[in-house]
Amino acid sequence: MIFQTGIFILNSFIHIDDSFIIASLSACHHKNINGSILIFAAMIVTIRPGTKEDVPQTLALIKELAEYEKAKDAVTNTVEDMVRDGFGKQPIFGLLVAEMDEKVVGIAIYFTKYSTWKGKGIYLDDIIITEAHRGKGIGRLLFERVIRIAKEEHAKGLWWQVLDWNEPAINFYNKFSAELDGEWINGKLDEEQLKLF
Repeated sequence: MIFQTGIFILNSFIHIDDSFIIASLSACHHKNINGSILIFAAMIVTIRPGTKEDVPQTLALIKELAEYEKAKDAVTNTVEDMVRDGFGKQPIFGLLVAEMDEKVVGIAIYFTKYSTWKGKGIYLDDIIITEAHRGKGIGRLLFERVIRIAKEEHAKGLWWQVLDWNEPAINFYNKFSAELDGEWINGKLDEEQLKLF
């Protein structure tokens, strides 16, 4: 039997409450006695506030990102630290998770910052998508949810950083017409340096 195959994929987003159906329509053309076959595949992604039960998977994603950024040994955060800091009496960060099939496949971590020039803002510390699910639109869903939170909290802006060599992330933020400012030099003192004073 002789057949030819052609494939195209069309991604679209359907929003239902806090869940998104990321639909991929794949048309596979088999020129045989059956004609063309259309295959419809959909991923259901839920974007929701994280809970302390999500922290172990969240930390695993953080370590995955650190390895991608060539800083595998730089992560000293622990599950206990994150539970205390994000879900204790005075939470200092917010967590959003992207969930598929009851598994956390992406996160966004953010917190309130203050600018002497602008006032209250939101700082997005990280958006992390596990490698197997990158390029499917999950990062966009998390980023848009953080934007929504910033608007709901009447923030004067949303700030974040991106490594200058991380072209996929730079291209992602450029889609939002974001201002990527290379003028500022970041400063920090780590935990060991703080102990010297």
